[in-house]
Amino acid sequence: MTSTPALPALAERMRRVDAGRAEALMAMLQRRPDGIGLGRGDPDLPTPPHIVEAGRDALARGATRYTSLRGLRELREAIADKLRAENGITADPELEIVITTGTQEAVFVILCALLDRGDEILLADPYYNSYATMLAYLQGVLVPVPTSPQDGFQIDPDEFEKRVTPRTKAIVLLTPNNPTGTVYAPERLEAIARVAERHGLYVVSDELYEKLIFTGRAFSLASLPGLEARTITINGFSKAYSMTGWRVGYLAAPRAIADRLVTLRHTLTICAPAMSQHAAVAALRGPQDCLAERLAGFRARRDFLLARLAAADIPCVAPDGTFYVMVDIGRSGLSSEAFAFALMEREGVFVYPGGYFGARGEGFERVSLVVPEPVLAEAVDRLARVLHRPA
Repeated sequence: MTSTPALPALAERMRRVDAGRAEALMAMLQRRPDGIGLGRGDPDLPTPPHIVEAGRDALARGATRYTSLRGLRELREAIADKLRAENGITADPELEIVITTGTQEAVFVILCALLDRGDEILLADPYYNSYATMLAYLQGVLVPVPTSPQDGFQIDPDEFEKRVTPRTKAIVLLTPNNPTGTVYAPERLEAIARVAERHGLYVVSDELYEKLIFTGRAFSLASLPGLEARTITINGFSKAYSMTGWRVGYLAAPRAIADRLVTLRHTLTICAPAMSQHAAVAALRGPQDCLAERLAGFRARRDFLLARLAAADIPCVAPDGTFYVMVDIGRSGLSSEAFAFALMEREGVFVYPGGYFGARGEGFERVSLVVPEPVLAEAVDRLARVLHRPA
């Protein structure tokens, strides 16, 4: 009897990627009836009713087929109006705006378009960890640019410039930043723009959290003179409007780039869900008072958490925006991953290990403000028990 040959190994790119053990932490949380989930970037506030109604109406009208590959024209026009009025960016809705199936897809197609094997991008450390995963799949190189908690994780333009090499293709900036909540100072962003110009680099400006700023202001690099030809702006609806599950985002880029990105993203999902695109139109064209209400709510949660942490003698880096707080667990003597598992096993609290966001995130846990204040209070009490008695 002949034996059946073993199946071939999976592609080398699959073996190269180490996504960490966050899924294991989430699975443990699901098994804890008393668990508290502070690890994900999924706001607990509901999608505003007028947006939900727009999606429902779109379905009722039969908006269940593919849209244009670039996205619904009405949505692209609304985005162009928003970019011009709020960000100082002029983008042709017909040629320079592409709707994506969430901002995650926008990031992936941009990296695919920019990088050949071995090409580098510069990214402030700590960084959103999906960038590292995507780069590993694409065989690109993430060059981490260190930031310091003593400086509020602000970026240093000189640190970026000294890491530019002949293989550098782009500087990627997330402001407000995930995971740190840092809002980069406009003068530092302008200095980095000059670095990109001096070295002929693209700039990728990820502005998904722009509506969640407590201190400082939103600043779009593509609004600077001379930067529009080299800057790709990413944004979406997931965080500001609590539309994580709707899966709709967008990018604005010079036509020569946008044209290529349309073909590339078509191979992934063809188009974002039609009903979601109609809902996104309502998000931009409809009442915006929900944004101020949400910002006030997250600000209150941030201030509440900072006060509870201080009372429990737990250090942290106060964020300028987003709904994340980087909590310092260095005194535990544990790695961020080991501490997260100890906290989950002993107290049923899920936080995201800071080390998963790069070397400068080690020694911290990212805590998300996605539960009401009484639950945050209970989470801090549980965290304190592990931090002060780690063994």
